[in-house]
Amino acid sequence: MHPRIAVVGCGQWGQNHVRTLAEIGALAAVADRSFERADLFAERHGVKAMDTDEAIASPDIDALVLALPASMHGPTARAAFAAGKDVLIEKPIALDIADAELTAAVAKKTERLLMVGHVLRFHPVFQKLCTTVAEGRIGTVRHIIANRMGLGRFLGMDVVWDLAPHDLSMILKLANAMPRQIEATRRTVLSDATDIADISLEFPGGLQAEVHVSRVSPYRDRRFSVIGTTGMLVFDDLAPEGEKLALYGHKVWRDGPNFSFENAPVTYLPVCPGLPLDRELRHFIDCVAHRRPPETGAAEAVETVRILNAASPLGPAVA
Repeated sequence: MHPRIAVVGCGQWGQNHVRTLAEIGALAAVADRSFERADLFAERHGVKAMDTDEAIASPDIDALVLALPASMHGPTARAAFAAGKDVLIEKPIALDIADAELTAAVAKKTERLLMVGHVLRFHPVFQKLCTTVAEGRIGTVRHIIANRMGLGRFLGMDVVWDLAPHDLSMILKLANAMPRQIEATRRTVLSDATDIADISLEFPGGLQAEVHVSRVSPYRDRRFSVIGTTGMLVFDDLAPEGEKLALYGHKVWRDGPNFSFENAPVTYLPVCPGLPLDRELRHFIDCVAHRRPPETGAAEAVETVRILNAASPLGPAVA
């Protein structure tokens, strides 16, 4: 039997949680600042409509999914932990490091599960990429390049906070460490906040990564490239099915005082089908049911907020 889960926040992304949990059979209730909105989704899926406090206090709810404005994540999650609930919090879990650390500390003190909704960590292509790296098919990872570019969304949050968490989460997974150096360049172009940003990360051991995000690009780009000593992998989320994960066996080697290189034809790696959000929520359900630590837990949630603050120190809504 699935844990009984309530979704708090039925906005643009919260609706996806509601629908997916209903399909899985784990949705028990919905809550929203607008009771009319909560009632609409509750009726649609045959569950209870509650306000947030009721969902937190209800003995009929085992866990919560929070899809709220980021400023409300911390206080709501901490109240839920105190009431004995496990919580999945949409990214980012907070807007400053102190709030994020407090939420993580309360989860630990109350022995509750804290999972952050870094949904691309559960993308089957990214998971296959991680497996391929672990198998040593591209040697030692030396550099990662993440591009997340397109036109829109102007939601009162700058592009660093809106788009960069996706790729930062994937980079942290592959690095298996926290960056020791963070540098960022931000530009305001067409709005009142940061529209374009370049973030550079350096990790212990020499691994480097760069994240390029833009919401004023005339074209879309969703590529995540991993460069190793004996090959390269590219996760292109906009590529056709069957071509989303490319392996390049390119080689570079020292040739006397110089370097030589050899191009290799691309190989597209097969990937099992699956929807990232469905995988993420099933993972959360499994963690709640079997008391297992989540793949995207408190340490990663806090570190992501730390990087975001370093990259955009004036806050998410300021250039």
